[in-house]
Amino acid sequence: QVQLVESGGGLVQAGGSLRLSCVATARTFSSQSMGWFRQAPGEEREFVSAISRSGRSTYYADSVKGRFTISRDNAKNTVYLQMNSVKPEDTAVYYCAATYSNNYSYRSSYNYWGQGTQVTVSS
Repeated sequence: QVQLVESGGGLVQAGGSLRLSCVATARTFSSQSMGWFRQAPGEEREFVSAISRSGRSTYYADSVKGRFTISRDNAKNTVYLQMNSVKPEDTAVYYCAATYSNNYSYRSSYNYWGQGTQVTVSS
């Protein structure tokens, strides 16, 4: 069983930066690809970014490309999401998730989810 715990959310002004972290309590961390999703009130949970097992490949939704950066440290069982130039529309609960699948952008591909961390961007 994989447990994922996110942290780093909070209130930030538009144009600012925030870094989210997600720690996995599993020795299988390095064998799983990791993703970040977000869900705004009244909206579906949507794909934000993903990173391959080795960290060599990364993927982004068009809405965050060029502003967000995903990375991972397999020695620390941790995946990060660096959020720069944030916008009010980035306001959402952010979830990290783990998958053995190569279908990174599909929510249904992910087997394990964290509890989420709230990010609020003020204008």
